[in-house]
Parts: sequence; C-alpha cells; structure tokens
Amino acid sequence: MQAEERQARIEEYLQRVEFASLEELAQQLGVSQSTVRRDLTVLEGGGNVRRTHGGARLVNPRSDEFVFNARDTHQLDEKEAIGRACAELIGAGQSVIIDAGTTPYHVARYLESRKPQIITNSLPVANLYAASSQVEVVLSGGVLYPRLGVLVGPLAVESFSKMHADVAVMGAGGITMDGITNSHALLIEIQVAMMRAAQRVIYCLDHTKFGRRSMGFVCDLQQVHAVVTDAGAPGELVEQLRSRRVEVIVAGAAPPR
Repeated sequence: MQAEERQARIEEYLQRVEFASLEELAQQLGVSQSTVRRDLTVLEGGGNVRRTHGGARLVNPRSDEFVFNARDTHQLDEKEAIGRACAELIGAGQSVIIDAGTTPYHVARYLESRKPQIITNSLPVANLYAASSQVEVVLSGGVLYPRLGVLVGPLAVESFSKMHADVAVMGAGGITMDGITNSHALLIEIQVAMMRAAQRVIYCLDHTKFGRRSMGFVCDLQQVHAVVTDAGAPGELVEQLRSRRVEVIVAGAAPPR
C-alpha cells in the first residue's frame, strides 16, 4: 500500500471515529506503528489531523455522532428513567466510577443526595458537581476531546488502573448474549480499566442497545453484575440475561418474581 493510500484511509477512518490510538490505526492499515507515525506527520502538516499522546484526532470532523450534547438528545426519557433506577442501587457514601456515556451522565444527575465520591473521565459529569459541597469528584488524567467531553488515552487508562471503587456505572454501544461491545478502541481500553477497579459493574443501556453489536468487544457477561434498562427492552433477551445470572432492572417495572 502506497503512502498516499494509507493516509487517505487514515483520514477516512478518523472521519468515522474522530480519534484513534496508534495501535488502532496500525491494525486498521496492517502496518507498523512507526509507519503510522510517519503518515500522521504528513497529515498533520496538511492541517486536517492533529497528533496527540498515543494517537491522533481529526481537526474538523464532518459528523456530530460523538458530540455529547447531540447524543444526549437520543432516547432522553428512557435515559432519565434509567438514571433514576440506577441511582437507587448506589449506597450512601459509596465511591462510584462513572464513564463518559450519556446514559451514565443521567445516573450522575440523581446521586447528589447519596453524597458519593465520583471518579470519572467525563467533563459533563465533573461539571455537573463542580459547585456541589455534597459530592467529591475525582477526574482522571488524559487527552481531552472537547466534542465528546471525555479524557482518553494512556494517562486515563493508567489513572483508573491505580484506583478502587465500590461501583462502576457504564454505558456501551450494544449488548448481546456474547457480551458488551462499544464503538471505539480508546473508550474500550478505559472501560476495561474502570471495570477492573470496581467491585460491582452496572451497565446502563436503553432498549436500542439490546441485540446490537458495536465495533469492539468490551467484556463477556460474566464481568457484568447488573444491567439497568427501560421498558422497551426485548423481554426474551432480558430473560436470557437473567438466566446467565445477570441482574436486569427494567426502569419503572415491578421487580421479577
């Protein structure tokens, strides 16, 4: 593959995902990371790509798929119901990791009365309690991607590898009986570190995520303690998850017998 073709493929891939690690780009192209670094140097000179610690991001992406505010308008009523239901599972004074998804953000909105310690890589979550005297917020390190409002990269992964929490509240791109998937390798690396740091892992997923597979594998169902969803979740898949000893809470529904 010629350099021009590789660089075009890098730009095309970044248009889809907005940011990527060197390892991710190398896997996409089937080349070494040193080759990717050289290509990124050329692309950065053209002004469309900016290199970051451990990867690269697009300077002017066409899509708003990863813009937090735009994503947060999708299934808004369901996310609010899930947020309230998940908050009920959090004990007073617990330490809670909250990832950068929009549904976990709605969980954070209902936690103030429990006076938790929140650990997050999400700027929207951190800003939510910036003026609160009831909630202590620990913000991870990492590279900031403003359009997504998230800290990512090796520093973020390292931050969570050195922490411990009672609960991790997670979002994802999809759930099937094969496990949890998400849309981006950099987010997945951090989510894996978050789960390792927590005693209990709760995934908050609206009904559109059920039966859906995103690009990258996060974990199998054995690593998931509970799933909180809304009333639109398919009953058959809900029961299959329960048969695998995953607690499933359907927001607004009576508890299963």
